[in-house]
Amino acid sequence: MAFELQTRAIRKSFSGVEVLHGVDLDAVGGSVLALLGENGAGKSTLVKILSGDYKPDSGEIHIDGDIRQSLDPVSARQIGIRMIFQEIVDAPTLTVAENIALGHLPRRLGLVDWSTVRRKAVQVLTELEVELDPNAIVGELRVGERQIIEIARELTEDARCLILDEPTAALSSQEVERLFQFIRRLRDRGVAIIYITHRLDEVPTIADRVQVLRDGNVVIRGEVAQFARKELVQAMVGRAVGEVKRPESIARHEPAQPRIRLEAAASGDDFLDVNLEAYAGEVVALYGKIGSGSASVAEALFGMRALTAGKLELNGETMSFGHPREAIEADVGLMPADRQREAAFMVRSVAENLVAPSWPRIARLGALITSGMESTIYARWHDLLGVRSRNDPAQLLATLSGGNQQKVLLGRWLERNSKVLVLIEPTRGVDVGARQEIYKLLRGLAAEGVAIVVSTSDYEEVVQVADRAVVMARGAIVANLDGNEITTERLIAEGH
Repeated sequence: MAFELQTRAIRKSFSGVEVLHGVDLDAVGGSVLALLGENGAGKSTLVKILSGDYKPDSGEIHIDGDIRQSLDPVSARQIGIRMIFQEIVDAPTLTVAENIALGHLPRRLGLVDWSTVRRKAVQVLTELEVELDPNAIVGELRVGERQIIEIARELTEDARCLILDEPTAALSSQEVERLFQFIRRLRDRGVAIIYITHRLDEVPTIADRVQVLRDGNVVIRGEVAQFARKELVQAMVGRAVGEVKRPESIARHEPAQPRIRLEAAASGDDFLDVNLEAYAGEVVALYGKIGSGSASVAEALFGMRALTAGKLELNGETMSFGHPREAIEADVGLMPADRQREAAFMVRSVAENLVAPSWPRIARLGALITSGMESTIYARWHDLLGVRSRNDPAQLLATLSGGNQQKVLLGRWLERNSKVLVLIEPTRGVDVGARQEIYKLLRGLAAEGVAIVVSTSDYEEVVQVADRAVVMARGAIVANLDGNEITTERLIAEGH
């Protein structure tokens, strides 16, 4: 008999505010359920109840007909429920093989059996068709590679129900297809899959059934074939959303000097002979799969990666950023791919995060920064950025959704009056509505004369936001696309 997991009338509140209002869900062995909804819709709360991290206030959980009021992490794992979270949770100082074995290290005669650790790592990586050195240190890998390891870790144990929260957010198109092939194999073996994603193009590709949550309520559930993309988007955001169009073409008067430029640039084995320029008032996309070199080029623009050949120019002047601080002082801002590890101060307030790069400018007597100063800056940007929060400058950044965190991190460079913005995977893990708001903000900044470079592995993002696209593969530029040449078909074709 196929595995069945059901929730019935699940309710959950935090601090007196109910976030799930009697939610039903069915996960069936041999089927993939796409669970959709904007950030804050209740998806994470619901699946954390299934994984035993939260206890529901009321309702029931049915496991193969056995009715339970709640689960704990131990019982959930004993049942075979496995959860892969969106944010990476790994041990960066350990090897790939050691990370895959975390939590279930094989032992022999009371000692860790390291040969088995490596053998199992090689086995699962081979099955995923991933070329990673089992002895590589995880902290030295890219975000997408670390995400693969997260998935591999859970797949080494027998799973009856696999919950994946945005597993492809940092993966290349090839890595996504490999993951999908593996998910299909698990589905065909009778595993129940709950697949959370903000990428709606993935839904008909990988899912059999779909369920949409909005504000803690189920608003759509049924077979994927029943619903058009537009219906899913409308259900998620609660209003009709028009099809996203290409941005309007900009008129650039030649000969204009590029705001930032790379000439014959190289950085070790990461990229070679890259020529790139971004003019005031335009958005240039660096498109490529994980490992293509596009993220490395973006990092070089901010001084996070040293050039081994070629040169970097800013407003026609040759620059050599030895440290990101020098880039900031030159009015260049960066939003990295991993906001929690590399950009945000999650346990500090929204106001402090907005002000961070501007501390030297606003400090009195060289060091004094008051909460009043921070609150003034917060008030200047909160509404303009469309940040959805309690409108409290002291609210912790960690309590905001991913999309609103990104808006705050973007706002810090607006406060700094940066003339060049470099963004790496800016909408990773961000819901549909927030993505459109971020794109609108970027287009608005470009209209005000900011030069924007977006490094992304999301071809839909390139189509929606870029004036020009530079396609990279294997550390080199393989195509330059302009205006209406930028289509999903061209990007996919050129990027392989």
